[in-house]
Amino acid sequence: MTEIYMVRHCEAMGNVKRIFQGASDLDISETGAKQLEYLKHRFADIQLDRVYTSPLIRAKKTALAVIGGRDIQLIDEPGLRELNGGIVEGKPFLETFRSIPGLADTWDNHPEDFAPEGGEKMRDAYERIWNTVLKIAKDNKDKTVACATHGGVTRCLICRLLTGDIKNLSKTPWSENTAVSLIRFDDDLTPTVAYYNDVSHLPAELIPQRSRLSSFMGGEKK
Repeated sequence: MTEIYMVRHCEAMGNVKRIFQGASDLDISETGAKQLEYLKHRFADIQLDRVYTSPLIRAKKTALAVIGGRDIQLIDEPGLRELNGGIVEGKPFLETFRSIPGLADTWDNHPEDFAPEGGEKMRDAYERIWNTVLKIAKDNKDKTVACATHGGVTRCLICRLLTGDIKNLSKTPWSENTAVSLIRFDDDLTPTVAYYNDVSHLPAELIPQRSRLSSFMGGEKK
């Protein structure tokens, strides 16, 4: 049995400022730093063989918390990066999505068709993410690894494993910052989702209530 822990990065400044931070390399927030202390404690007694990370700083700092004081090599894996938002990358979510006709509806109701000009198509990201995780599983047979990654990455992966159809992406829940999902692969590389989007390690005050719907991107969860 091969186990892969998928860990979403802690809160970053893009989350706080409500901007599309996909490929933008923004640092973590004060709340994010606190979240990492709890995440570090969660993984303290879990035997890990390897830890992979998206190249972005918010994921790398999350990966280092997962490693804790152990002597484990941190491996950069570009395939774990978040989707590049192209024309909306690094810009305020609410006003940008309102300014481009049809973009908000696509993001909210048909995210599988999200294809921002100059960025990565969601359908391409969906395949890239699966191929990356499958390769990690193949390279770590009978081992336990962790992957520090992003909300969109985890959402695409969970959608695929639980429903098998990218058209169900809009119905697939987002993960909170530092949420943990555990995927198990048998000897035939058949995956099973043991659990997903678990934040039981965090106190309630460290789980910001934010909506991912475009119409509410400027404020708190509705």
